Amino acid sequence: MRLGRTRREPEAGMAVRTQLPAPPAWIRWLPAMFVAALLLVEPLTPVDWPVSFALITVPLLAAFAQGPLVVAAVTVFAVLFEGVLAGTPCCAGRSVGYLWDRHYVASYICTILVGAIATVLASHRTRRERTLADMRFVAEIAQRVLLRPVPHRIGNLLLESLYLSAAAEARIGGDLYEAVPTSYGVRLLIGDVRGKGLLAVETAATLLGAFREAAHDEPDLPALADRVEISMGRRATLLGGSEVGERFVTAVFAEIPADGHLVRIVNCGHPPPLLIRSDEVRELDRGRSAPPLNLGVLVGEPYNVDVYDFRPGDQLFLYTDGITETRDSHGTFYPLLERLRSWGPLPPRELMEQLHRDLLAYSHDGLQDDTAALTACLLADQPAATPPPSGAADGSDGPR
Repeated sequence: MRLGRTRREPEAGMAVRTQLPAPPAWIRWLPAMFVAALLLVEPLTPVDWPVSFALITVPLLAAFAQGPLVVAAVTVFAVLFEGVLAGTPCCAGRSVGYLWDRHYVASYICTILVGAIATVLASHRTRRERTLADMRFVAEIAQRVLLRPVPHRIGNLLLESLYLSAAAEARIGGDLYEAVPTSYGVRLLIGDVRGKGLLAVETAATLLGAFREAAHDEPDLPALADRVEISMGRRATLLGGSEVGERFVTAVFAEIPADGHLVRIVNCGHPPPLLIRSDEVRELDRGRSAPPLNLGVLVGEPYNVDVYDFRPGDQLFLYTDGITETRDSHGTFYPLLERLRSWGPLPPRELMEQLHRDLLAYSHDGLQDDTAALTACLLADQPAATPPPSGAADGSDGPR
């Protein structure tokens, strides 16, 4: 699932232009509404007060939402309509002689000049919108490459993920997630990189690469987190600059082993995971969170592993703070725990779909930050980390 403002789904071998975002309807209809208002006012004004001169502004109004060809056509219409209002006795109460009065001729010339400027502005605006739409599309593709699809099922675990990108130019967020089946169990990661843009993408790529590799090698979660921390510190040093110490990532590492109904969690400065059961929804937080990755060297404390029961039917819900920091029109933060409790236990796919719809409705389709979530549900009494047979893992069609 992804919130896309300017998306395209090209078929194989075909190049598809990115669709430009549609302006609001009131902006598109503003020139027509302006002309209609002038028609209502014109009969009410004295002959010496020709409000038709205000038609000079119509091409500029059209330039806010229309392309250059439409703006040029609107300019021609405005000049002709000025002539109609100037020299049509039945409409404006003026004689035909007013048509070539020097004041009206000056109005025609000014309208043409303003229309030419508006046409240039509309052309420039269209090019900028096209560039922005392409940047957004590239950003979305980059995010898809970074966040490869999570299998819907690994052994006896059902997994679903959600990613919603904020509608803010072409910023690429640093929210990330991953699920890796290993000999130690299914290992999960969710994280949030400080900042936006290419630096955040580089940092997220470094973290994901280190996690995907180390998840198979390290015997426990503290060793895994420590190895990722080393990779993050090395990458920050290579990047240089004055913000080396500020390039950090909040993250949660989770492990659902194959030999027991439990979940192990290492939290590195991230919002605590949630445990969803048929009779409760609660935070898994014992107040022993480690510093964010790349800041642990400043503290030097070992990572704490928290262990919780994880029974069949339980869901482990991991998320980034973009969800809880979503605001409504009054500035109230999104009440995640209350929402999850009110919905009751839902299967992973239905849970993510409901969360998707509710976040957009709560924010009035105005998300201000990227959001990501990952949920894992234990089904039955069999090893949770058993990799599915060939073709059994549903890779899905992209991050959800």
